[in-house]
Amino acid sequence: MSLPTEGGSDEHDDERSLVEDFGVHIGRTMGWPPMAGRAAGVLMLSETPLTLTQLQQALNASKGSVSETTRTLITSGTVERFKEAGSRQFVYRWRDDAWIGCLQHQLDQTTRLLAMAENNYDRGETFSPTQQERLKQMRDYYRFIVRRLDDLLTEYTAQWQQDRTDRAEARG
Repeated sequence: MSLPTEGGSDEHDDERSLVEDFGVHIGRTMGWPPMAGRAAGVLMLSETPLTLTQLQQALNASKGSVSETTRTLITSGTVERFKEAGSRQFVYRWRDDAWIGCLQHQLDQTTRLLAMAENNYDRGETFSPTQQERLKQMRDYYRFIVRRLDDLLTEYTAQWQQDRTDRAEARG
């Protein structure tokens, strides 16, 4: 994926448009800086892994900015960093199961919030009834969300695996 900055085909215009949409919408929704959203778009569209330098060029960004961005995407579960066989350089690629990774990250983060909510609820015995009720509501909310996210992750993972199997069988 080259994402040319001038001229180019309709396909490249579509790619640039998607990358910018990711920067604005996916980035904002995930709580990422726009650069991370744009990098996610570039990596999602790239059919091959990209080096940090290639990603810098595609994003027209500094090495430091792209390095920080890739760490964000790896942490979020959507991108992986590895060395290709015979290479000394790391490359980055969109994970085949990126949306599973994204959902797993959301579950992990929410589970941390649940632990905090439970800890604060347990420590709140000396608080007023109103404060105790609010802590209970927070704890109950995060319990509910963690259960639902866990169910969604299980369901989506099963669907993703079935879809992958179906595509492999269709290819022969």
